[in-house]
Amino acid sequence: MTSRKMISCNIWFAILLTALLVLTVAGQISQQSAYDIIIRNGTVYDGTGGAPRRADVGIKGDQIAAIGDLSKAKAATEVDVKGLAVAPGFINMLSHSETSLIADYHSLSELRQGVTTQIFGESSMGPLNDVMKRNRLTTQGDIKYDIPWTTLADYLKYLEQRGVSQNVASFIGAGTIREYVIGLEDKPPTTQQLEQMQELVRREMEAGALGITTALIYAPNYFAKTDELIAMCKVASKYRGKYIAHIRSEANQLLEAVEELIRISREANIPAEIYHLKASGEQNWPKMDAVIKRINDARRQGLKITADMYTYTAGATGLTSTMPPWVLDGGYEALYRRLQDAETRKKIAAAMRTPTNEWENMFLLPGSL
Repeated sequence: MTSRKMISCNIWFAILLTALLVLTVAGQISQQSAYDIIIRNGTVYDGTGGAPRRADVGIKGDQIAAIGDLSKAKAATEVDVKGLAVAPGFINMLSHSETSLIADYHSLSELRQGVTTQIFGESSMGPLNDVMKRNRLTTQGDIKYDIPWTTLADYLKYLEQRGVSQNVASFIGAGTIREYVIGLEDKPPTTQQLEQMQELVRREMEAGALGITTALIYAPNYFAKTDELIAMCKVASKYRGKYIAHIRSEANQLLEAVEELIRISREANIPAEIYHLKASGEQNWPKMDAVIKRINDARRQGLKITADMYTYTAGATGLTSTMPPWVLDGGYEALYRRLQDAETRKKIAAAMRTPTNEWENMFLLPGSL
């Protein structure tokens, strides 16, 4: 190699070495100021199911930027959590804080328990038409609020503009869609009405909804037949949505209700989740093994069926859930008129005391007489 070439190579080597030194120093400076917050010395449970590990967590803005050994890094705020667990925020996957967040957008009761994301299900705060808005304004409880939104997407934006502290997302209530198009009566949709229901689902899915949700023991959800739910779920499926349901029965017709959910998943080509899987009523407890087997069989067949449960033995619901669904055919105004009639009240009381597989009798299931 000639002297000129050696000099040239040495020059390029020097330039490369200088560049590497600059990058190294820059990296050190960057690491020293890379984070706004560092949580040090915690035991990290990262949510993947893997073993916990001792690590630091670096936060930049509103994002987790690094997990590992950040001993050489600095931040404006550093918190030593030695001896404590560090985990991603918990997800309330069936939140009913739709109205309480309007009044208390800090939601400290949940936030202090680690809940950072709330998912609304079983029903939804949109879409709403004028009649639905009037009904909701006149039937509010302790929390009073205006309803400036029409779509579900607008409701979520409304929460965001109020400055909610948590992340929020929502499924589309099948019963909400039914009420928007059909009303509160127990009748099937016409072909044109079903197309309108599908179009409402399409709009909300394109705006960011998670899928279709329902609670099939409650009116007007109860009035929806399986084919109606499949039609809406087919639209949600196109947007990678999910069907998540309080199934039609958790008691005497538990197996049949699980089969309905599996059918919806299969025919709509959509993942399906069973809310709070359980067997209500002592006579139904032995069914749980068969239910779990059926879910596992469906999963082996390639269907994306999942379930969740709550970890306590008691449940609670509204008084109207102890009454036959026909009492709410037409909504609460129709219910009030029926209760004012002495003969109808006797008919309702007799139905509540009569064992049945036709509807979820929440009066008899806990052992009432």
